[in-house]
Amino acid sequence: MTNRKTLPDLNLPSWQAVQSLLDDESVIVRDGLIKFFQSVPETGKEFLLGLSQGEDSYLAKHAQNMIQKLGWIDSAGDFLKFIRSLRYELETGWFLLDRTVYPDFETSTYSFFLDKLADRCRELLLQPSSPRMSCEVINRVLFHEYGFRGARENFENPENSFLHRVLDRREGLPITLCAIYMLIARRIGFELDPIGTPGRFMVGCFAERHPFYIDCWAGGRLIELDQMQDKLGILPDEESGVSLLPVTVAETLTRACRNLCRHYASANDVAKKKLFESFVGEFERVHQEASNA
Repeated sequence: MTNRKTLPDLNLPSWQAVQSLLDDESVIVRDGLIKFFQSVPETGKEFLLGLSQGEDSYLAKHAQNMIQKLGWIDSAGDFLKFIRSLRYELETGWFLLDRTVYPDFETSTYSFFLDKLADRCRELLLQPSSPRMSCEVINRVLFHEYGFRGARENFENPENSFLHRVLDRREGLPITLCAIYMLIARRIGFELDPIGTPGRFMVGCFAERHPFYIDCWAGGRLIELDQMQDKLGILPDEESGVSLLPVTVAETLTRACRNLCRHYASANDVAKKKLFESFVGEFERVHQEASNA
């Protein structure tokens, strides 16, 4: 049996060639790749899963698309493997989370839509551009041109927590709007950070001398550091000021899973509530083991 200790060596020419063909749109090439993977199902699945959970988002979305075409989808199992991998990338992880309930959606369709949003931002950006100017452009594209907004009615609808459904419906929770905001920013070369403030998830920018924050729930309103301290009722030298610091991808996805536990509890869907509770528990277990290592 193939296991993680015998993963295909990407340095071998044959696997390098396979990897280089994943984005080829030729029907002949795609059919050839499908036949190849079907001939080596165990090793092939490990190879594709490794790419789908890697840091290269371009390769990840093509690997995920190939996994779907092959019918190699174990939605809950794949998300658990992602959690245990400790190789956390926001877009890959959130789409794997979405697949636990919507196993058949086309990941590449939504990655390409994010690409489209980023391309529009590039059209509007004047160079050189400051971090604040970049935020103003993202705000214009996301909240005005495309009409994304907070889900103020039916807040507990689980669809508000699934990234691809928020991209479809253009409304979501603060945390999903923040995820979309960060994924667009990353595509235009502008790094932002997730901020797990109590009550409302936000985005932080630490590219200037003093950080500022973006409230996606309020249409991308920019908030200064002292305003955030007033908003949260904390002082900068208090220990609770950690609320203004970035959280990890793992913490972000754990919070998304907790939201879904609450959503499904409100909907009396016990099975899905327990499913997302199991993901929260696995994130916590893996984090504890990594901390003790």
